[in-house]
Amino acid sequence: MKMVQMQNDKIPPIALGTWSWGTGANGGDTVFGNHLTAADLKPVFDAAMDAGLNLWDTAAVYGMGASETILGRFIRERGDTLISTKFTPGGEQDDNAVEAFLEGSLERLGVDHVDLYWIHNPGDVKRWTPKLIPLMKSGKIKHVGVSNHNLEEIKLAADILAAEGLKLSAVQNHYSLLYRSSEEAGILDYCNQNGILFFPYMVLEQGALTGKYGPQNPFPAGTRRGDAFTPDVLSKLEDLIRVMKKIGSKYETGPAQIAIAWAIAKGTVPIIGVTMVSQIEDAVSAAEVHLTEQEIRELEAAAKATGVEIKGAWEKPMH
Repeated sequence: MKMVQMQNDKIPPIALGTWSWGTGANGGDTVFGNHLTAADLKPVFDAAMDAGLNLWDTAAVYGMGASETILGRFIRERGDTLISTKFTPGGEQDDNAVEAFLEGSLERLGVDHVDLYWIHNPGDVKRWTPKLIPLMKSGKIKHVGVSNHNLEEIKLAADILAAEGLKLSAVQNHYSLLYRSSEEAGILDYCNQNGILFFPYMVLEQGALTGKYGPQNPFPAGTRRGDAFTPDVLSKLEDLIRVMKKIGSKYETGPAQIAIAWAIAKGTVPIIGVTMVSQIEDAVSAAEVHLTEQEIRELEAAAKATGVEIKGAWEKPMH
């Protein structure tokens, strides 16, 4: 598996997301319709670590601490993990909110630093970005990223850090075959030109691009993804899924791996949500797929022809 450079550190070509780990507000039950326990998830963690996929992406707000707590229980047993978690601006927060969020995350995770710490949304770039600086200088944060920021906000955050001799290492936005707003806005180009890694989330559109769901096999009703990807929307994706299956057959793999391989081919480090050992196997095989330029064009044309573009309620246009 070819590693990726993030400044002076090497990381896997795929990060693993734990948004759906644990129940509670913004947790696996409300967003994804699952009720997974630590016992369910431990084999998934072990399979990933054994495969060399050791970069885990979580957030304090995923299940309001539940995701970090489960992940922390697992990483205490082995020390070769890389941890990515987040501060989420919102509501009434005092000036110590970033440090308080980080300390809570460190405690739940059972670590003394995080490898990658994100500002989860651009609530107030000028207010919150400077709060990362002392935490970086103290060693509690190794690398910094911004998530759900547009190009102007990314540049502002980078400038604030650069004034203190520090670097913005990463950007994390929604990006998939169906949702290419960050590319169209020039964010991918900016990241490439400035040595910033782009981490796309929802590359599989919460399962809609795996080929496992369709009009006759829809998502669980009453969940966020079920509300977004209705049977009518899933029917519009059928031609795209057929193209993904056709290209996948060449590589002896399926649509999910093709969607991931496409994101890697675009020079990004996709974050893939994992709840089953089979998804780890999919991620490992996706990292070995090297799509041709023609295949990339074919996939993008088929995706555009669906007319489907679904963004989360928290997202704003990148332009």
